[in-house]
Amino acid sequence: MLDLKDHDATSLAALVARGELSATELLDDALEKVDILNPKLNAIVMIREDIARKAIAAGLPDGPFRGVPFLLKDLGAEAVDYPSNNGSHLFANTCYPRDSAIFERMQDTGVVTFARTTSPEAGIGPATESAVYGGPTRNPWDLTRTSGGSSGGSGAAVAAGLVPLAHGSDGGGSVRIPASSCGLFGFKATRARFPDGPFVGEGWAGMAIDGFLSRSVRDTAAMMDACEGPDAGAPYVAPPLNQGYLAAIAHPPKRLRIGLCETTFVGAPIHTDCRAAVTHAGKVLEDLGHHVAPMRPQADHNGMMDAWTKIVACGTALTVRNGLAAKGRGLQQGDIEGIAKGAMTYAETISGADYLAAVGTIHAYGREMAAAFDTCDIILSATLAEPPAKVGRFAHNREDYVTFRTGEGGVFDYSPFCAVFNASGQPAASVPLFQSAGGLPIGVHLAAAFGEDETLIALCSELEAADPWFDRRPPLFA
Repeated sequence: MLDLKDHDATSLAALVARGELSATELLDDALEKVDILNPKLNAIVMIREDIARKAIAAGLPDGPFRGVPFLLKDLGAEAVDYPSNNGSHLFANTCYPRDSAIFERMQDTGVVTFARTTSPEAGIGPATESAVYGGPTRNPWDLTRTSGGSSGGSGAAVAAGLVPLAHGSDGGGSVRIPASSCGLFGFKATRARFPDGPFVGEGWAGMAIDGFLSRSVRDTAAMMDACEGPDAGAPYVAPPLNQGYLAAIAHPPKRLRIGLCETTFVGAPIHTDCRAAVTHAGKVLEDLGHHVAPMRPQADHNGMMDAWTKIVACGTALTVRNGLAAKGRGLQQGDIEGIAKGAMTYAETISGADYLAAVGTIHAYGREMAAAFDTCDIILSATLAEPPAKVGRFAHNREDYVTFRTGEGGVFDYSPFCAVFNASGQPAASVPLFQSAGGLPIGVHLAAAFGEDETLIALCSELEAADPWFDRRPPLFA
């Protein structure tokens, strides 16, 4: 195997451009690492080596990642050459008649896509343990822990060094949770920054968006630059960028007002290691000259979580209904797991008026969170309230969907920060600045006002330079 530990995707592409490595050598290396490590991780599925080799032979686009091995999340990113399971037996081996806009833009960067990565059924949950993959996806830092969800396969694959960069998506933290769990950088852009079409009009009332898992800020910045902008007919668009993500990280941002929250946004305590991560990040930011002061955003956080849970239940029910309609039959034993069944049952109790009221609650919450940035430029918190959870804690073999989400010890207790910014549409990122006393990654969460993506990613880049994380690697990376 090649020793590529010192290279991110940008650096690998530079080696290919100089002729020091070939796309074929990088693909061979990635496939060899998958053969060795994937049985332990269960992160990569539906390998299409033949398609990858044909793409190399045909000539790759001359983009920023020309020749770099790449993975698609097994949820969304529809592509003719890459069928998907969408994390579910019901959708196993689903084929698509055309490529999605986001897939076309990713391919134009010159990446060599060769497989998909695991995700939980319907993208629900902070762990990736879908039955269609035969078992849980595990964290390369500790195989007894989850790699996160719903982009858990991508997080595990990048953290273990199988690829330097992978696709994900984020409807309630699904990029940032794996980033925190696996010691990676994950960025959720402003609502509608990337295209959803043509297969989806919007995800979860506008709360879901594509994203990426990487070991460096510049890799994510370059891929987001390549993918940003609406597709034709998009129902709404994000405010235009001033210069782009890569240009934004070329210089530090102005000195910013940082609002530091050491608890959850409703004032509940978080794990001591997570609180220590926030304190550490605050000190680093102060040393960089930013103004750091305690704050807690005042908004109806519990009301938002209730509305989010209703919207996602309805979205899950619609997805299952469409899957059954495509098969021309009713639901059968083994089609879906317990949490999806529970979501469907809950959705049956939600009227059309109830659904619209939930969307209205989310929109009102977005306005409350917009006001939170009147007194600060950045909200700093932990990404998760605890270190990465043990495998099995968020398994889908139960049907109490609402308790799973909002009950004691449930998803929102574990991940109380991320969904806030899906609901508000504001940009947010998880930065791997800290580790627990036991050596597990602990992400720090940074969020900015709507449309202020460039300020946020410039700050992330400044933190990367001040407190580097690139050389922190899990045991499986070696």
